[in-house]
Amino acid sequence: MIAFVTGPVAALAPTTAVIEVGGIGMAVQCAPNTLAGLRVGKEARLATSLVVREDSLTLYGFADDDERQIFELLQTASGVGPRLAQAMLATHSPDALRIAVATGDEKALTAVSGIGKKGAQKLLLELKDRLGEPVGAHIGQQGIGTPVSAAWRDQLQAALIGLGYATREADEAVSAVAPQAEAALAQGAQPPVPQLLRAALQTLNRTR
Repeated sequence: MIAFVTGPVAALAPTTAVIEVGGIGMAVQCAPNTLAGLRVGKEARLATSLVVREDSLTLYGFADDDERQIFELLQTASGVGPRLAQAMLATHSPDALRIAVATGDEKALTAVSGIGKKGAQKLLLELKDRLGEPVGAHIGQQGIGTPVSAAWRDQLQAALIGLGYATREADEAVSAVAPQAEAALAQGAQPPVPQLLRAALQTLNRTR
């Protein structure tokens, strides 16, 4: 198992970071909130989880070891593969997921793209007692199911700048997808940052 990778960031894409490790470029699948903290040419350390399939080896990257641990624990539930587990962590912090499962918060889980009401109920049953206790210092102030994407504008802008776009371009792209985010909020859901990032990239015509 590859527990982590450390090295300069060689390239960034909407879902992938390439980390140079000993002269080799390691492609690591990352959620937007993880990519937002990376910059090309800067040193980075990503906790990683290697997912082995018959026809592929995929390395998933996380900001810290806690995210990686939750990513792996989520996949112990039936029907949860690496992509859905990553989507859950793109929407909620590890502690928010722990609290949601501990309190039976269906709404927090259905805020994740790909999880419906029945799926959320099943996950709450299967994940009970598996994720452990919250480890954050200010859990009581965060509230149940506090999402990573609460500050979706900042997160989306940081991801676009990390991909190499100018601040002005990022601002324009964020404004272009704002109606989608506001529509999600009006329905009581959290803005889906991964989908918003894809939509924002579609509005940008990169000429470099």
